[in-house]
Amino acid sequence: MDVLLKVLSWFVTNILTKPEFFIGIIVFVGYMLLKKPIYDSFAGFLKATVGFMILSVGAGGLVTTFRPILAALKVKFEIDAAVIDPYFGLAAVNSALKGIGQSASNTMIALCIGFAVNITLIIFRKVTKVRSLFITGHVMLQQATTVTWIMFSVFPELRNTTGTVLVGLLVGLYWGAGSNLTVEPTQRLTNNSGFAIGHQQMFSIWVADKIAAKVGNPNKRVADIKLPKALSIFHDNVVATGTLMLFFFGAILLFLGPDLMSDPKLVELTGDKAVAGVLFDKKVWYGTYILSTSLKFSVYLAILMMGVRMFVTELTQAFQGISSRLLPGSLPAVDCAASYNFAHPNAILFGFATGLVAQLTMITLLVVFKSPILIITGFVPVFFDNATLAVYADKRGGVKAAVIVTAICGVLQVLGGAAAVGLFQLAGGWHGNIDFATAWPFFGFIMKNIGYVGIALVAIILIVIPQLQYARAKDKEAYFRAEGNN
Repeated sequence: MDVLLKVLSWFVTNILTKPEFFIGIIVFVGYMLLKKPIYDSFAGFLKATVGFMILSVGAGGLVTTFRPILAALKVKFEIDAAVIDPYFGLAAVNSALKGIGQSASNTMIALCIGFAVNITLIIFRKVTKVRSLFITGHVMLQQATTVTWIMFSVFPELRNTTGTVLVGLLVGLYWGAGSNLTVEPTQRLTNNSGFAIGHQQMFSIWVADKIAAKVGNPNKRVADIKLPKALSIFHDNVVATGTLMLFFFGAILLFLGPDLMSDPKLVELTGDKAVAGVLFDKKVWYGTYILSTSLKFSVYLAILMMGVRMFVTELTQAFQGISSRLLPGSLPAVDCAASYNFAHPNAILFGFATGLVAQLTMITLLVVFKSPILIITGFVPVFFDNATLAVYADKRGGVKAAVIVTAICGVLQVLGGAAAVGLFQLAGGWHGNIDFATAWPFFGFIMKNIGYVGIALVAIILIVIPQLQYARAKDKEAYFRAEGNN
């Protein structure tokens, strides 16, 4: 058992949770299965790996730059509340697991079981109706860890191998069913480019796609907005992003002040040593710091988009080899940022801005009504969830749909996050992303109230979802070709 655990630990640590290498290996294998020369396969490996690493630099920079601002707001208002962010949530869950004597080995085993379940669902796709393989490794780790705590907190008697296996089963079914829900919306968005989304808002992408088609007008999209000549500069993504971030974060940083933004305590509060490099250095003028910090968001977003273009191109071509030889009829389910390359850049800003306003409004209401559980917004959910949903909503229902969908998302992120913190008895943070503010608190509520039957019911729900998708498909053959027209 120890040997098996070491092997699993090595695989998880060095491959599965290192998405850049995992995706690079998939591209290499895919090209070899397509019988491309070894040098082309190696080039594809490098492009995909470097592309994802560039994406990670962009995404990581966005998060790291925002964390000290978040911590400073917490200090300024002396609020002891839960941060809805997967990184803060992961720290809270790991602390809670450590508190009950559990180790990371449970999560590693559950993650591997879940990945095996997802592969099995695809192998038997004619029965399961699942077509997508979740390969976003770092997200898999976050989700497997969070669901491990949900299981162990609801069922103390299952803090053992049985509980770990059940976690693996549930997350594997979620990865298969959730990413499968994103297939048609993503093919519509990308003109059948051949990938799905495997991230934190899979159920919500499907819901957003349906709502947008009913409430909006696809002929009035973000790209069609006609601005006055003086404002036409905002059609440029860098200008629009830089201006929005400068006004928004500039105002916050001005309010927080140089003394607080230079406090080393912010590094300790965030638990991220990289934050030290983001803090204000009193040797320079504070106005310069505000300008450079605000514009970093625009820089990192541009970096992220560059990485997306590199790795998505290689992965979608190479996965044809995987699909034709190893997992017929399957699609890779990748990071939600992959969708940004197929949308007007300002749709991303629309989503972020609207979702943030909705979140802050709900947090204010929690304070006004003296909620026993207070929430602090986190950058990952407020940006990536809402930007992603805005991209899909804009495609199906234009600007109006993008605003409505992301406003609803912002409200649910706060309310669902508060409910989850209370339900699962966590301190300091919760996962925060929209699927974990809606679907998983609901699943946890079911399990907590009807016991073991609830575990079976959640599994049945996840198994039935792809069946309902297939039953509703107008063209059953097109369903397995993963086209976006049904």
